[in-house]
Amino acid sequence: MIRAGVNTKGEQLVELGVEYRHIEGAPKQVPIERFQMSQVKYNTMALRDGPFIKGLRIDHIEEAIGLRASFEDGSRQFGIRSHTRGLVYQKSRSTLMPPTGFGRTLVLFLALSLAPAQQTFSPTPDMYQAIQGVSSASLRGNLSFIASELLEGRDTPSRGLDIAAVYIAAQFSAARLDPAGDDGYFQTAKMLRTVPAPDGFELRIQDGSHALTVSKDQASVQSQGPLELSGAPVYKVRDLADLRDGEGKGKVVLLPASRENSREIAKVTAALQPVAFLEVADKEDGSSQRRLLDPDERHDTFAGVPRLIVHDAEARKLLRAAKAGETGLTISVKLTTPTLIPVTVRNVIGLLRGSDLKLRDQYILLTAHYDHLGMDGPGRVFHGANDDGSGTVSVMEVARALARLPQHPRRSIVFMTFFGEEEGLIGSAYYAHHPLLPLAKTIADLNLEQVGRTDSTEGPQISNGSLTGFDYSDLTSYVQRAGERTGIKIYKNLIGSDAYFTQSDNFSLAEEGIPAQTLCVAFDYPDYHAVGDEWQKIDYENLARVNRAIALAMFLMADSDQPVRWNESNPRTESFVKAWKQRGAQ
Repeated sequence: MIRAGVNTKGEQLVELGVEYRHIEGAPKQVPIERFQMSQVKYNTMALRDGPFIKGLRIDHIEEAIGLRASFEDGSRQFGIRSHTRGLVYQKSRSTLMPPTGFGRTLVLFLALSLAPAQQTFSPTPDMYQAIQGVSSASLRGNLSFIASELLEGRDTPSRGLDIAAVYIAAQFSAARLDPAGDDGYFQTAKMLRTVPAPDGFELRIQDGSHALTVSKDQASVQSQGPLELSGAPVYKVRDLADLRDGEGKGKVVLLPASRENSREIAKVTAALQPVAFLEVADKEDGSSQRRLLDPDERHDTFAGVPRLIVHDAEARKLLRAAKAGETGLTISVKLTTPTLIPVTVRNVIGLLRGSDLKLRDQYILLTAHYDHLGMDGPGRVFHGANDDGSGTVSVMEVARALARLPQHPRRSIVFMTFFGEEEGLIGSAYYAHHPLLPLAKTIADLNLEQVGRTDSTEGPQISNGSLTGFDYSDLTSYVQRAGERTGIKIYKNLIGSDAYFTQSDNFSLAEEGIPAQTLCVAFDYPDYHAVGDEWQKIDYENLARVNRAIALAMFLMADSDQPVRWNESNPRTESFVKAWKQRGAQ
């Protein structure tokens, strides 16, 4: 048993023992070797000789500690010698079986119990110094620019978005991250912006004798050419099981409202040659209205089938309530040829190269989206300070902190900010479909969303954080352990954890099989998607504390002996686990 405690002099001491199980007549725990060593001496040896248990910084000596034990059973004597090298952060055990005739088992059990609170990770002095360098003033300074009037709400695409990209790249350069884009720190995406014709748009949904007309500003259309339908039947698909006997051919196919499995369903359905896809927007206000097309996605996923995305509240309610299969609804559409304008937008990517020659080609991602909603008709700016300027400046701040380490963690860490989340996760989807680093070597993604405001509509969120998909992977345990060490409680939000898993950029990576979750402080707050989401309303001291937890979590994942894994026992991860295994990440 490795224990840690504090003696009367305030020194942190370590004690070693061994536990026997299933041995008749043996006490529950037999101390074999005991030693005490001050934390100063322990850490001195650790810094000199390198990590002994990765991430277990109090117990961090390169020379393996030998456990020697012996006991007698009649005329027989059984001895063991074991080394504890290679154990990981959590409680670990190694079961040692004597020869069959002995009929007994000895279990070596290692645990760490730190006073005053239980911990499983203690930073080295260098790591402690790095995370203490996270600065609320730096966060405030960066966000006051990112969310300023000058950047005009960082719409995708826009001049303000381009300025933000250059600013983020400059911060990555200042932190001495390696450029990881196809153009320095930029991943350039050649997209098409759809501009509907000023007239010639009609969309009508017929439900028996009731006709619902959807106006042009309450619908998004993604089509390269004109589209005209009259009374086309609507066929609703919830999952692949609904596609029976070629159903969907020549019909308007209503895709699932949830993003889960939607891409796979769209690919299969497109092969059936529907006349159009019909989709229900995530949000009624039109903020998720997609105006950009990825030419590759249009061909690979939707096979060029036109897409109609409805934002109108009454239409959304009607379509969501429709039964699966033949809905009894019909659609009439008249769309003249839209104008397609080529645009260039950018993800921003910096790389902190890992220190281990074998693991440095594996990657842990820290991500956030740097776009927002731009301006409204009267010219008011949607500043997007919390959504997601707070995540963006956190990516920059954590990069700055971890880059200070004299020895980087073993795996490489990728710091990335996405364009176009508000357009429907298109920046993260673009990276997932055009990766600049191998997805098969990408171990996990911690995405950041709305981490700056503590005035949640659910009540104050001081020193709190939650993860979407809380039970989906063991990424949660890394963030929890880091939170415990830095005073941040990571909890499961019963309302938001599962519901919001598909609503941020983590989902694009999860679809490719990468364990990916989003850290959020306030799922909802005053001024969400409103002009009042300003940088002055951020709790910067709390944001700095959250950033320290993020930095530790990233270090833990990057330095772990074992990669992050999906929770295969959770049925909601089935499609992600399937993709994970397909890319050889078992």
